[in-house]
Amino acid sequence: MATKHDQILKYIEGLPIGDRISVRSIAKNLGVSEGTAYRAIKDAENIGLVSTIQRVGTIRIERKLKKHIEKLTFGEVVRIIEGDVLGGSAGLDKVLNKFVIGAMTEKAMTRYITPGSLMIVGNRQGVQKLALENGAAVLITGGFDTESEIAELADELEMPVLRTTYDTFTVATMINRALSDQLIKKDIMLVSDIYTTLEKTNYLLSANTIADYQKLSEKTHHSRFPVVNKSLRLVGIVTAKDVLGKSETLTMDKVMTKDPIVAKKMMSVASVSHQMIWDGLEVMPVVEDDLSLVGFVSRQDVMKAMQLVQRQPQIADTISDQISGEVMPIEVDSKTTDSQFKFTVAPQMVNSVGTISFGVLSEIIANVTQRTMITNQRRNVLIEQMSLHYLRLIQLESELDIRPRVLEIGRRSAKLDIEVYLENALVAKAIVVCQVMERT
Repeated sequence: MATKHDQILKYIEGLPIGDRISVRSIAKNLGVSEGTAYRAIKDAENIGLVSTIQRVGTIRIERKLKKHIEKLTFGEVVRIIEGDVLGGSAGLDKVLNKFVIGAMTEKAMTRYITPGSLMIVGNRQGVQKLALENGAAVLITGGFDTESEIAELADELEMPVLRTTYDTFTVATMINRALSDQLIKKDIMLVSDIYTTLEKTNYLLSANTIADYQKLSEKTHHSRFPVVNKSLRLVGIVTAKDVLGKSETLTMDKVMTKDPIVAKKMMSVASVSHQMIWDGLEVMPVVEDDLSLVGFVSRQDVMKAMQLVQRQPQIADTISDQISGEVMPIEVDSKTTDSQFKFTVAPQMVNSVGTISFGVLSEIIANVTQRTMITNQRRNVLIEQMSLHYLRLIQLESELDIRPRVLEIGRRSAKLDIEVYLENALVAKAIVVCQVMERT
């Protein structure tokens, strides 16, 4: 029988996208306590069913199931090209190494066919057989069928023969895009890459006392610890502020902060970094879906990782990279003027009426903010808030002059004023508030 917690999650999952929910409404509709409703809503947020937005509330959102393609298999190719399998289905889990387009003579293409490659070809059955015999899979374009002997050979060799209605150029583009996406995903640093494992994590049991906390603090020289129950399930977090001035006999469950903000191993380091900065957190427990403690991640680890990522060479371009690559610095008198940049509006960066996309303009401002802080202040930042005013239309092929100015900077935050000019007329203006990463 499903628990009340599971019933609440099922109820939330059945709500329409965009519906607002609250602890009180869940408790009233399902006849549960507000404490049970609160814990279920927090769990729903962790697994991506709802999102809490400031000044709006908790909203039912579309659940995004991120699929990590560690290696591109032939089975993934079938999904990407919206194709079907004509033979060799036992080999769908094999990994694609490269693809070859069968647009030459059979004798000429032999040197290009290697085991694990994918031959993209039309209804040339000699080429299909040649590819299979040399350890390659086959993708037949144009919706053509194949002979039964080819399908049987594919089954025997356990190498797939696939079919799609798309033409050769289109499927090659689709597969190439998938390979680029794979490189970008692998380049994104996750919590699992940097967190401290449970074996190296110091934690306290809920039945431990403040005296136990003080002993562990003196031993480790740390002041923040996750608190778990006997099953190693996270129940809270305790800091020096929680125990200050209290009796040494009090147990952790009496003084700890309950329902702490947690991280999951598959979260990106960037998202965790933003959360830690936003909430002023020094450490975050890392848990499984059932809240079993698996380790922790510290603010220092996150900041080091973020700075390392920014120094790594780019493997594959994202849309952000493509926009940022067009933002060029302008040489100015550094004694009297902050950095300046220029940007030319390209055809792919405009909206349906031929003016610059608001999203592109936002990305330009964000990139200028990052580069200004790194160049002038030697500091990395995370943008927290941007107030962007689009004053005049910016049309295709406009050459923009972007002038950033640092208004104020502290140990943890900075504020910049960024003005965008076209032919010496102000066309856009932004105030950007960002959190400053500590130097390491």
